[in-house]
Amino acid sequence: MKKIYANDLKKHFGEEIEFSGFVDNIRNLQWVQFIIVRDSTGKVQVTIEKSDEKNKKMVDLINDLTLESTVKIKGIIMENPKVKMGNMEIIPTEIEVTSRSENELPFNYKNLDGVNLDTRLDFRFIDLRSDKNILMFQVQSALVKYMREYLYNNSFVEIHTPKFIGTASESGAEVFEVKYFDRKAYLAQSPQFYKQMCIASGFSKVFEVAPCFRAENSNTSRHATEFTSFDVEFSYIDSYEDVMNLEAEMLKYALEKVKAEYGDKISEVFGVNIEVPVLPFPVMKLSDIYKELEERYSYVVDESEKTDLTTEAERLVYRLAKEKFNHEFMFVIDYPADKRAFYHMRDSDGSLLGYDLIWKGVEITSGAQREHRYEKIVENAKNKGLAEDVKFYLEFFKYGCPPHGGFAIGIDRLTMLLLDISSIKETQLLFRGPTRLEP
Repeated sequence: MKKIYANDLKKHFGEEIEFSGFVDNIRNLQWVQFIIVRDSTGKVQVTIEKSDEKNKKMVDLINDLTLESTVKIKGIIMENPKVKMGNMEIIPTEIEVTSRSENELPFNYKNLDGVNLDTRLDFRFIDLRSDKNILMFQVQSALVKYMREYLYNNSFVEIHTPKFIGTASESGAEVFEVKYFDRKAYLAQSPQFYKQMCIASGFSKVFEVAPCFRAENSNTSRHATEFTSFDVEFSYIDSYEDVMNLEAEMLKYALEKVKAEYGDKISEVFGVNIEVPVLPFPVMKLSDIYKELEERYSYVVDESEKTDLTTEAERLVYRLAKEKFNHEFMFVIDYPADKRAFYHMRDSDGSLLGYDLIWKGVEITSGAQREHRYEKIVENAKNKGLAEDVKFYLEFFKYGCPPHGGFAIGIDRLTMLLLDISSIKETQLLFRGPTRLEP
């Protein structure tokens, strides 16, 4: 018998079906037993009449059944307007307990008042059973699906790059060193070098969704030592503005699709109304932003801090974007070149041809036009003291490479902002940070 999920049960009224799931709740009344069984798509009521002699075996089984056990039920799915849960119920003919839960869970995942986040993460397999968490990962999956869909529709090729690398020099961030047989290797901080290798190979448009590793001792609500990155790179651009425009179009496309599919549920469960952004996204220079923040909100920082956005400045940029442009997003440009990676292109004046994208007061992207001219990128690498470390990478540009650019978005952080969740620890399936390696 074909497996049927809760969200498809209404298609089978009057049919004998088989349904499996967790025991969510049991109401054992004088004349009837009600069992609520759930799977990842929803819940259904199972109704057992105690007075019917043929139900005695099932009644006895339910009398001894614990919540969170798993069951397989055979029976008839019936339409019943009196049942509040979906106006339907299963009248069972057979119930099999496929696994039995211990009597008491480590905590009540349906009521997290007073439950420490670390306790939830220690028992993440229990925490993830909540309707809210299941919806969160369904939304995250849809978000990635629709960003992918946009790129597929625009002739991008999905690639899969190595996560063991031989050189620890992609950026200023720390890397994880691992033993690789008789030599050292490192976990990849990003697929940046290999994305650009594909561009030099003539692929034109590539992207990857994969884990990245940063050995940064950052204990904040938005950092993790391992995270999922959505990386994009494409060729034959005229300006970093082409990169900004593609990212804006992709995000608009994905958010529009997610809202159509999950908007009502997100509003009901998370209290968030997804705002589909309009194009184009607003753009401001870094120096102009600090001027506006000082004039509007009396936010003053030392000149030495104005080479990047502080955490508080990022937060205020959201307020500025809403007030000045009625928009949730803001592209920030004109960062000092010496603060960015050597492979970011500079113009003739030495200014950086790149940007950050701020959404809801948090940076979600660094993007740029890349340096594709061999002599220039060699010079940049030498200036950073990296020429020998990235020798293999510099080889990519010796034999012709088209103008190109790209960006990367952290999926976990994007989910956190989309659903207004306070910490990235909750939007990763299994969080990895400086003090957490388990489960």
